[in-house]
Amino acid sequence: MSMLDKIIIMLTHNDKTVPDAIEVFEENKDLPVQYWGFKDVGMEPVNMKVLCSKMRAAGKTSFLEVVSYTEEECMRGAKLAAECGFDYLLGTLYYDSVAEYVREQGLKYLPFAGKVSQSPSILEGTPQEMLAQEADFAEKGVFGTDLLGYRYVDGDPTALSSEYIKKAKRPVVLAGSIGTEERMKLVKEMDPWCFTMGSALFTKNFVKDGSFRDNLVYVVEFLKTL
Repeated sequence: MSMLDKIIIMLTHNDKTVPDAIEVFEENKDLPVQYWGFKDVGMEPVNMKVLCSKMRAAGKTSFLEVVSYTEEECMRGAKLAAECGFDYLLGTLYYDSVAEYVREQGLKYLPFAGKVSQSPSILEGTPQEMLAQEADFAEKGVFGTDLLGYRYVDGDPTALSSEYIKKAKRPVVLAGSIGTEERMKLVKEMDPWCFTMGSALFTKNFVKDGSFRDNLVYVVEFLKTL
């Protein structure tokens, strides 16, 4: 897969779906990006269903990321993903109940790797602990994991992410704080299944005076060079 095939554009900023996510998607759906997503907070569920249906109608693959930690909250996010018709559920702490529900609904599930807490999220733990956890998830039939690599606070984020992605048994989505050309180059070297980008496009990290679209076009063209 090329780097352009790996990017998931998240219509989120500061860990929340932006209020005008539907409009932003409509204005950018013609660009050559297959994977789109958003979070389960920041927008009314009825509008989430509308946005997900628009992604489906445009032939896109959809991801809902749920940054919740209790079993009840995680299950609520999983039910929302199913009701809206998402293809993938990213995030949540792993619970057998959520995994079983997601499997019954035909969704692909990528729970968080490691110890994830707070908002905005932080990641704690050792690579060995995370890989042992990931192997357990794989045995239980989980599709993959959501690694908040650049939110890691117990060591070098790049070293952790690289080791985890290399040794993981199932697909890894590297999520959070990937907003520079340098980080995109590092992501290419690590070679995860996919990676997310959201806030960097809204904060105009690449085209300072440009629009969301200007920044996304810049990223698309940059990824073509990697």
